[in-house]
Amino acid sequence: MSTGFALESLTLDRDSAVALHQQLYQRLRGLIEARHLSPGMALPSTRALAQDLGLGRNTVIAAYEQLALEGFLQTGQGVPPVVRDLALGQGKGPAAPQDVRLSARGRLMADQPYHHGEPGATAFHPGLPDVGQFPFNTWSRLLTRRAKAARSDLFGTYYVTGYPELREAIARYLTASRGVICTPDQVVVTNGAQSAFDLIARLLLDPSDTVWMEEPGYYGAAAAFLSAGARLLPLRVGDAGWNLDPPEGGPPRAIFVTPSCHHPLGLTMSMGQRLDLLRLSDRWGAWLIEDDYDSEYRFQGQPIPALQGVSSGERTIFVGTFAKILFPAMRLGYVVLPPALLSPVKAALSATGHFAPLLTQAALADFVAEGHFARHLRRTRRLYAQRRETFFALFDRFLGPSMVLSRADTGIQQVARFLYPVDDREVAARAGLDGVNVSPLSMQYRHGNPRQGLVFGFAAVEEKDQMRGFRRLSAVVDRLVR
Repeated sequence: MSTGFALESLTLDRDSAVALHQQLYQRLRGLIEARHLSPGMALPSTRALAQDLGLGRNTVIAAYEQLALEGFLQTGQGVPPVVRDLALGQGKGPAAPQDVRLSARGRLMADQPYHHGEPGATAFHPGLPDVGQFPFNTWSRLLTRRAKAARSDLFGTYYVTGYPELREAIARYLTASRGVICTPDQVVVTNGAQSAFDLIARLLLDPSDTVWMEEPGYYGAAAAFLSAGARLLPLRVGDAGWNLDPPEGGPPRAIFVTPSCHHPLGLTMSMGQRLDLLRLSDRWGAWLIEDDYDSEYRFQGQPIPALQGVSSGERTIFVGTFAKILFPAMRLGYVVLPPALLSPVKAALSATGHFAPLLTQAALADFVAEGHFARHLRRTRRLYAQRRETFFALFDRFLGPSMVLSRADTGIQQVARFLYPVDDREVAARAGLDGVNVSPLSMQYRHGNPRQGLVFGFAAVEEKDQMRGFRRLSAVVDRLVR
């Protein structure tokens, strides 16, 4: 049976911020799931499909490899890819026709890039802490104690802005360690940093509002702003730091920065650039959103105080997370809001239902108050410093001829750029097939020509696993570079 009719419907938007290989993957997967491409059908070769669609062959290779990784295609050397039978809907009878047209916001959300890992593939998952170092026995005891002794205040829809004891603990911690100026009332506990970005976008951005967004910059925050209908303008970041030339296209409604540890490059914003940024924010009346996601892990010198503590605090919004220190699945973060936003935030949280479980918050408050948090942070700082040095040595050994490493002083991830022309998404896809989890640097760009490289995490990877991961990744890179 021919695939020609189904593939005639393939259209790609070359003006979209979504990469072409990602668009192609999404379209092909949709055709397979809708059974327009039936099990057993052979797809065109990568060369033939690339020619038909006017694409680079590597774009088609990346899409096919992702589909094969997820089980939609069966591939082999020298044979065309074949659609596999996933038995979609098996046992439920014929599926009724459904209208699955998404809203404009739904289409925006569905088109945003993301990167998730696979259990067990810690080398080299960006930003992942070593969960094996977390004191789960202590955590279990605290949770159990709170559950047994809890009154009704932990089991109802109460304290939607956060459990009071945890808000107080966060305010004390941020004041002492990050130089943030706030009261507990300004702290709002969220379901992680991503929930905070979504909350901020809903509260502050209207469709067509402009956000000045770091480029390269954190794709998760960009996704939240774009899903709210905002328009992104690039705040360029390079080896010399942040280029604060006013953006073309008018003043922004909000400015997003990661000044203490730039995502993903690991740079730290100088005090001069911080003061210039604050002046621009004041001049435009723009909200300044400071993502402080990884500042606790600084391996040279002392941690840099938060930008929020330098500003007046009237238009600076400070976002933090426990994901990098404790573990991501805890899903707890926080945002420090200016006083002007405190009144509407409670209603906004009630409307969305995005408030964190109180039992977990109460246990975390105890975890901080009893000193477990501080001890865990001190222990992981020492461990990650050792693993960072191992990572540097093994990188030079296995990838030094092909890539240049940034060697950032802050954070638990590192960026390396390719010295030769190569598609970083293809490298990441092929490495994933070998059980190595790296993120393509190019997905952090949304304007112009992205730089090609990889984002590595090192904190969760023991030396033997680093060695194994580098061997496999080096083999992938060598094949593609050749």
